[in-house]
Amino acid sequence: MCLGVPGQIVKMGDNALQLATVEVCGVKRKVNISLICESDPTELLGKWVLVHVGFAMSIIDEQEAKQTQEALIAMSQLDHEVDDFLRLDQQ
Repeated sequence: MCLGVPGQIVKMGDNALQLATVEVCGVKRKVNISLICESDPTELLGKWVLVHVGFAMSIIDEQEAKQTQEALIAMSQLDHEVDDFLRLDQQ
């Protein structure tokens, strides 16, 4: 299963061929914006995007982004609980 992760564009290059910096849960990464940039790339600064394998795949609204982040964090916490449960079963 492929999963896109929401992040906010915090830094831009001068054109769509340059990488933008996207922040995802406090971590900043370089991301290709060529798939979502239709005109002036500086208009994307501050926008929330769905990132998959280093590409911004689509622009999403802030509320959707934050809800998705919360769901991903909750899933991550559930993974830890399942791992703990599995370890108990092995004892």
